[in-house]
Amino acid sequence: MNDATIIPSTCAASPWRLCVAPMMEWTDRHCRFFHRLITRRARLYTEMVTTGALLHGDVSRHLDFNAEEHPLALQLGGSEPRDLARCARLAQQWGYDEVNLNCGCPSERVQRGAFGACLMAEPQLVRDCVAAMRDAMQLPVTVKHRIGIDRIEEYAFVRDFVGTVAEAGCAVFIVHARNAWLKGLSPRQNREVPPLHHDWVVRLKRDFPEITFIVNGGIASIGQIVEQLDRVDGVMIGRAAYHDPWSMASWDVQCLGGAGAASPDRDAVEAAMVDYMEREAARHATPWAAIARHMLGLRHGTPGARRWRQVWSDHRLKSQAPREVAWRARQAMQGAKLETLAVEEPACHSKNAETSPPRSSIPTT
Repeated sequence: MNDATIIPSTCAASPWRLCVAPMMEWTDRHCRFFHRLITRRARLYTEMVTTGALLHGDVSRHLDFNAEEHPLALQLGGSEPRDLARCARLAQQWGYDEVNLNCGCPSERVQRGAFGACLMAEPQLVRDCVAAMRDAMQLPVTVKHRIGIDRIEEYAFVRDFVGTVAEAGCAVFIVHARNAWLKGLSPRQNREVPPLHHDWVVRLKRDFPEITFIVNGGIASIGQIVEQLDRVDGVMIGRAAYHDPWSMASWDVQCLGGAGAASPDRDAVEAAMVDYMEREAARHATPWAAIARHMLGLRHGTPGARRWRQVWSDHRLKSQAPREVAWRARQAMQGAKLETLAVEEPACHSKNAETSPPRSSIPTT
């Protein structure tokens, strides 16, 4: 069989069919609440939370979430089985739907903690971590990883990694289909420079048909999503979903069995976020700007979007109530639309004048 042969998904109703990736400093609970207004069915993930932060820090700050966020997974960073087990138990107590172990982050800070992508060099340790978490609670334990580390690109490496970790009962692997270069590249470059091998995830599905595989990396459009869903069990989208969140508006209907469901509306989503900002200000004294930063892409590609975004990102307005800022943003957006029309209309008149025959040339009868 050719490596790129399409293998129909064995689990069309998989809970992992479409997921929004965990992203440090981005997918906090405010971001996830916003995303949930656009897609009701996709699986959401927290930012990575380290075991040290949970065991020695403010648990509620790291684990609190809104009930609307379900289905929701907690991503953990760590490499000590006992600590991970304690944190997994906390995840279950707080009501999460899944615990995900980070074996894909290539940052040097994470490497210094001896977890993230460098764990791929120790599959037996990852197996022990998964086993400890599964013994500690009943939630699904999943692993997010790369296809390799550094510049050695060998399918056998990721195949053996998956095979070893699966021995602990891990049945779901989220595969960022690039190598992680542990030296010489920044985290951003690690998302762009190492070549993508989506076909390797297809090979994993072929070699481990009983396991659920979700592909991640370099996928943005609905067409690319549908193409991958014909090959593997699920797709995880990261920065494309964050920067153009409205791209998720079609997911439920086109990919997640939501035919007949009401389509989301941008104005309604913005209004819901304003309500949320007011609640958060009353409950936790959260500044509206800490929430609004996540929705700046809501009107991406629409007339007046830049003006709208400028108002919501203007920290000179931070003392204003969010409802007042929303009004200003809409006014700015409408003003930009009117300016565009004012520019376009004279151009249309000019064009018509140029294409109309001069009066003297019109034949008389």
